[in-house]
Amino acid sequence: MRGVLDVPEALVPVQGLIADALVRVESVFDEHLRAELPPVDQLCAHVERYRGKMLRPILVLLGAISAAPEAPELFASGREDELVTDELIRLAAVCEMVHMATLVHDDVLDDAELRRRGATLNHLRGNEAAVILGDYLIAGAYHLCATIGRLDLSERIGRVSMDLCAGELLQLHHRGDLSLDEPTYFEIVRRKTGTLIGVSCELGASLVNAPPETASALYQTGLRLGVAFQIRDDLLDLTGDEQRVGKSVRKDLEKGKLTLPLVHHLGACEPISRGRSLELIEGGAGGVSEADERELLGRLTETGSVTYTEATARALVNEAQQQIATLPPTPARALLDALAQAVVDRAL
Repeated sequence: MRGVLDVPEALVPVQGLIADALVRVESVFDEHLRAELPPVDQLCAHVERYRGKMLRPILVLLGAISAAPEAPELFASGREDELVTDELIRLAAVCEMVHMATLVHDDVLDDAELRRRGATLNHLRGNEAAVILGDYLIAGAYHLCATIGRLDLSERIGRVSMDLCAGELLQLHHRGDLSLDEPTYFEIVRRKTGTLIGVSCELGASLVNAPPETASALYQTGLRLGVAFQIRDDLLDLTGDEQRVGKSVRKDLEKGKLTLPLVHHLGACEPISRGRSLELIEGGAGGVSEADERELLGRLTETGSVTYTEATARALVNEAQQQIATLPPTPARALLDALAQAVVDRAL
């Protein structure tokens, strides 16, 4: 999406519908955060540069226009734009605000200096300003959600925000834990990333009064896409470079966070080899030398940990696509399926 998805000609109109809606989402986002105090306004303007592909707003929009009971009829008559209401635009902006708050706070926790190929807020203005701005963003999300007038939506946003924080606290608890297992890793990722993406899909469906089973299927779709997305992100943190990824890399290793490639590797290698890998991982807390980095990546390849991580992400996307297939056959469903594939291909 936003210029990165090549879609069949039949899907170009619905892709354009989403693109036009995203312009409205950005406008609502910016207007709602506009402050009368210049220092606050300047900070909000800077964080707007953090916008990437806007995955969560896209999923809110697609969740609604693919699940609305009247969607097939409106698509058939060329009136699908009627599905993109002001309330839907605001809801999409809410999910993006929550996400932006997590990015600002994550950069503080990781001491990150680069985000979207630009300086992070904490690097420019310090941790204090970044923490308070993250709080300002989450408060703005709750306030904007309240204007929609649906208590169920506000309750869901509140619950997912608690899940995000719980996931981060669980990860902080396990920093430096070299015995981290896969179930704990997946619990962290599910809460930190999966739930907000799942709820983004679900909220769009809930707003248009889709059947509960449809909203639930969309939540499961987004949850799996979110976990797959984070797994790919974790792999890129180990194997990518800053120019390609667009943000600081090797931060997980530096902060003592074991991610799936490392968890799998430590469980798969022989005891003597494991000892050397542990030395490299523990040494990464002070910054990894290029030689140690190459050695560790070579070891991950030898145990098949990179392949295993990629296959795990791919399997989750396949499960998400099975959920998508239960939706009514519309161009919106087809675009959602293409977006799911882009997650594992890392076009998003």
